[in-house]
Order: sequence, then C-alpha cells, then structure tokens
Amino acid sequence: MTTTGTAAAAAPPHADAAADEALLRLGRALRDLGYRFTTITPATHERVNRRPANAWARTERDVLGWSRPFRAGVLPAGLMELLDAARALERHGDGWRSRIRFSSYDDELFLHSTFPTATADSVFFGPDTYRMADAAAAHIAARATPVRRAVDIGCGTAAGAITVAKRAPEAEVIGVDINDTALRYARINAALAGADRVRLCHSDLLNGVDGAFDLIIANPPFMIDSARRTYRDGGGPQGNQLPLAVVDTAKQRLAPGGSLVLFSGTGIIEGRDPLREAAEQRLSRTGLAWTYREVDPDVYGEELDTPAYQHAERVAVVVLTATRPR
Repeated sequence: MTTTGTAAAAAPPHADAAADEALLRLGRALRDLGYRFTTITPATHERVNRRPANAWARTERDVLGWSRPFRAGVLPAGLMELLDAARALERHGDGWRSRIRFSSYDDELFLHSTFPTATADSVFFGPDTYRMADAAAAHIAARATPVRRAVDIGCGTAAGAITVAKRAPEAEVIGVDINDTALRYARINAALAGADRVRLCHSDLLNGVDGAFDLIIANPPFMIDSARRTYRDGGGPQGNQLPLAVVDTAKQRLAPGGSLVLFSGTGIIEGRDPLREAAEQRLSRTGLAWTYREVDPDVYGEELDTPAYQHAERVAVVVLTATRPR
C-alpha cells in the first residue's frame, strides 16, 4: 500500500453554474451581515417552529436557519434576488419558503438542506456534524506528527473536510460522497470557506480514491430508517452496517501512524452496545490501537417510540478512534 495517491475524477460540475454562483454569493452576503445559526435536532427544531409566534419568519435567521415561510419585505432585496437566481425559492401561500439553509460552525457558514430533511438526497447538517468535526479537530491537535493526506468519508456538507484543511494546512484533503447534491453543496461550502485544497469526488466509501491516508474521518448514517434515506439509514438490523464498513475500509487504507476518527450512533440493548461489540471483533487482531467512548448517552429519544427501536433502551452517540502503529 502506497502512502500517496490521487482522487478519482471529480463528479461533473452541477449543470447550472449560475445557480451555484448565486448560492455562493448568498453565503458571502450572509457572512457580511454577521449571520449565524446553530442547527439543532429535528425534534427540537419542530418543537420550536410549532410555537404560534413562529408560524412566519421575521428575520434572515428565521428564513435561512429555521426554514420558516416568509412574506415580502422580510428578506433584503439582494438576498431575495440571490435565492431566486439560485432557484431556491418555492411558493407558500401568500409568501415563499427557502429550499436551502445555512448553519454556522468554526467561524464558517455551511449550505445544507432545508428543514425537514425529508428527501432521499437531503444534505444533513446538525448536532452530530458539530461533534464529528470537533472530534477531528481535537485529534489533529493531539497528533505528534502532521497530517499529510486526509479523507472525509460521506462528507456531506464538507464540514469535516474543511475543519481538517484549516488545521492541517499542508495536507491533501479529499471529501467523498455518493450523494451528488451533497457534493454540489460541499463545493460551494469549500469555496465559501476559501478551502481551495479540499478536493471532492463521488465515491462509495474509498472505492473511488486510491492510496493510504494519515487521517480518515467519517460521520456515516447510523439510524434504522424505514424510509431508507441515504443521509440517514445506516443499514442492517441495528443501523450499524455503514459505520462498520468504514472500520473495515480504514483497516486497509490507513498509512503507518494513520488514524480513523469515526463518529457514529448506536442503539443500546439491555446494556449492550452492538456497535462496540462488532467493532471489537473487527479490530481485535489487526494490530491497530483503538479507543471507543460515548459522547452522549441519550440522544434522539423520539426514535424509541418508533417500531424500529422497540428493542433499544436508549440511543447513544460515540467516537471510535483506531491508529496504525508506525
């Protein structure tokens, strides 16, 4: 296994370059206005939006963060024109809704899908994004050697890849995803952040890129999703098929001294963690040093009311790290 390589050919540019340029200009305009928004869990988002006073937007944050419908005069004319040019507006009664939104992390803005994220190609950004990117940043800060080559598997908005690129200024950073909408938004986000060293390409896990990596990060889907939405469904009876596939891929593609930082979730069953058990089986005889910890023991509690999670007593989110010796 070599320690260098090239990405596969990047996915073709989005057909409407003018729309992408409008989205990029919109992000820059929001940044100039001091726009900030923290994306929360869907259940909390829905609860806040149900309040009668929040039925219609009053500010830019209401429109482009909370995804509330709005009437004429709420958005400055320039922002409205950019949304229209981006084909990101739809009618809602006597007003409109935005088809996209922007969230803040690490002094950057990230374009992603509107709420609710109901379509199969929705581009996720939320609390798990913050946790994953924080874990990647902390790992880089603790490394004894610099990162030369890194990849974000299932990069989504490219928040993880951009976070790595900002902290490893000499590294080649690649973001891969199977969702073309995610790759489109990731390109816009990288341009908005000035992260011109982040390369993006269509790839199922690492099948579309070659070589070994000093750092592999991933926040793959991990839920049991009856709708099988790409951004959410982890696959398998426990939703851990994709997280475990990332572990299997990392075993083959980590360079000497290289590390995997995997952020995932798991349903706890009578005190047992099936993701940890399966990861331990995969890692126990590889020679990789690994750690596993719960970041939050109780998240997405509303899922426990669904048929898919009747077997679980709670859902936890975890970080697994695995490092190949030098």
